[in-house]
Amino acid sequence: MKTRILIVDDELSMREFLAILLEREGYEVVVASNAEEALRQIGGSLFDLVISDVQMPGLSGIELLARIKQTTPETAVLMVTAFTAAEQAVEAMKLGAYDYISKPFKNEEIKILISKALEKQGLKRENTILRQEVAQRDGFCGIIGKSAKMRELFDMIQKVAPSQSSVLILGESGTGKELAARAIHGCSPRKGKPFVAVNCGAIPESLIESELFGHKKGAFTGAVADRPGLFEQADGGTLFLDEIGELPLLLQTKLLRVLQEREFRRVGDAKVLKTDVRVLTASNRDLDEDIKSGGFREDLYYRINVVQIVMPPLRERIEDIPLLVEHFCRKLHPDGPTTVSPGALKALMNYPFPGNIRELENIVERSLILDSELIAEGSLPKQVTAGRAPCLSAEIVIPDEGMFLEPLLEDLEKRYLLKALEKTGGAKKKAAALLGMTFRSFRYRLAKLGMDNGEE
Repeated sequence: MKTRILIVDDELSMREFLAILLEREGYEVVVASNAEEALRQIGGSLFDLVISDVQMPGLSGIELLARIKQTTPETAVLMVTAFTAAEQAVEAMKLGAYDYISKPFKNEEIKILISKALEKQGLKRENTILRQEVAQRDGFCGIIGKSAKMRELFDMIQKVAPSQSSVLILGESGTGKELAARAIHGCSPRKGKPFVAVNCGAIPESLIESELFGHKKGAFTGAVADRPGLFEQADGGTLFLDEIGELPLLLQTKLLRVLQEREFRRVGDAKVLKTDVRVLTASNRDLDEDIKSGGFREDLYYRINVVQIVMPPLRERIEDIPLLVEHFCRKLHPDGPTTVSPGALKALMNYPFPGNIRELENIVERSLILDSELIAEGSLPKQVTAGRAPCLSAEIVIPDEGMFLEPLLEDLEKRYLLKALEKTGGAKKKAAALLGMTFRSFRYRLAKLGMDNGEE
């Protein structure tokens, strides 16, 4: 497919000259005599590059540049003018122009400039595509996973995102309920509008009405000015109410009215405000039980539970643990790489993770603090490795009179280092790997115990 270039100039001779020059170079060329015509052309088809004059009747080239960057920011723009105005050059570059060239110019000069602009734009597109492929390879909209349960979740998100229906996201703490809500928003027609999230359980009961709906100056002690609430801040977009089960009953009644009538009042204000917000909610509680006990309104439950999404706990998708560990290593230690020993990975995949993904991230962060190059069994918390600690041949005995532990530990460490060297024929790198350590850590321990002879 040919590279498409749009030439915008009010001078017929310049349009014809550039069209002939660029068509000879193999480009597909479209011309426009003013900015308004150019915008109509851009609205109907895609261009790789726009070459625009600055001074034109009607909309100027600078105004055209701003419009192009708003609608199709991936399009490269080259500005051409008969006037060498530094202010215009600076303004054009700030608005995103690739470059700025003054008339008259040499044929080779503009051809080289066009070639470089197109090359840079091509690299940008390739990088964008590559980032999208990497992001989608092992996950979806920031949610990492490729297990069967996660593929089902991604399919559900894609199905519900285009609608305006309320979605209730259920799941244990740490399963990524807010990530799912953000993914729904990001795949919806509202994606260019605000996404506002609030944890209903984290706001004092006395303040939550003001937080949601805003307040009028003087409505209560401390209300020194008018303040918009979250419904106003999220107007046109999505409001995510996490831990909806923590919302007091009085506020549940008011929320139900807002969802039904699409209007509300600020605290202390008689004026009715309209709202255009998609409300997504989440809970780690059994709302059915809360309804039975009178802690949650049944009518609100049916209003927010048009579509239900259940986030699987980590123990039900253990095949995603290696991907998540890799993701957290890249996130927490971008200068990497970090190796995960087979023993550590096995221990992680056998652990039930009551804290789910949030707990896994904390464990990875702890391990990277201890050694950024290797996550080994020794760097994992005891609860993860419980039942999988190395067995010692001798029974542990602590004399009544007490003992000095440090020499014993040094002796034990020395014996294991020597045993590893013996098994690998003195190859230190192999011995380090056998003990789940980096070569640097292994050499450090040898030197500390006076066992390093300087050889590899």
